[in-house]
Amino acid sequence: MGVENVHCRDCQFRHKGRFSDLNPDCLDTISNNKTCNLYKKGQLLLHEGSRPMGVFCIKEGKVKVFKLGQQGKEQITAILKEGDLIGYRAMLGDSLYHVSVEALEDVVACHIPKTDFMSAFENDKSLHNKLIGELSNEVMNLTAIITDLAQKPVRERTAAALVMLSDIYKNGNKESDSIDISLTRESLANIVGTATETLIRILHDFKEEGLVESKGRKLTVTNVKTLERVGGIY
Repeated sequence: MGVENVHCRDCQFRHKGRFSDLNPDCLDTISNNKTCNLYKKGQLLLHEGSRPMGVFCIKEGKVKVFKLGQQGKEQITAILKEGDLIGYRAMLGDSLYHVSVEALEDVVACHIPKTDFMSAFENDKSLHNKLIGELSNEVMNLTAIITDLAQKPVRERTAAALVMLSDIYKNGNKESDSIDISLTRESLANIVGTATETLIRILHDFKEEGLVESKGRKLTVTNVKTLERVGGIY
């Protein structure tokens, strides 16, 4: 569903995104040629194995990035929010998408055609350096994730995941001690890499320890500092 196409320079999340320092000419080209659409909760923005025709920039809402493993089990590799860019890795590598991306809530995302994105990447040094730097950081983060999955107990991985999600869902409110996380228990288990039943038991323990609160499907992190220690985050 199409939505109003606001110029990129007027986007409230531009300063958080990859186009914050883009030169005016490139920004105008991208803004004039992009299309902004509403994706309902559960709708796919891109599908693993398809060929990229452009990149998406999230304007509103959050999405999950995931792969399907054995027997169709979902492994969530990232949660992305406003200002984040989707699909540029496959674009730069001239490859098919190796992940799928699904809206966790109603999402507004702007699609930037491949030719316009690649022109900006090749002609704007700030964008080029940002994306190359992110690709380098991604390799290091992937190494850390593999190490954690192999060595850290599930309790520590769950704590680390809650800390990461708290940073994503706090929406810039650094003063609040309580952060609501709008994610199903199954999705959280898929981030941690464990069974949903195991995750629920650990969340119950965290609740008893005063680290989280839960009411129905709602999960609230109440003590990020202690979760950082439990998760081995220093």
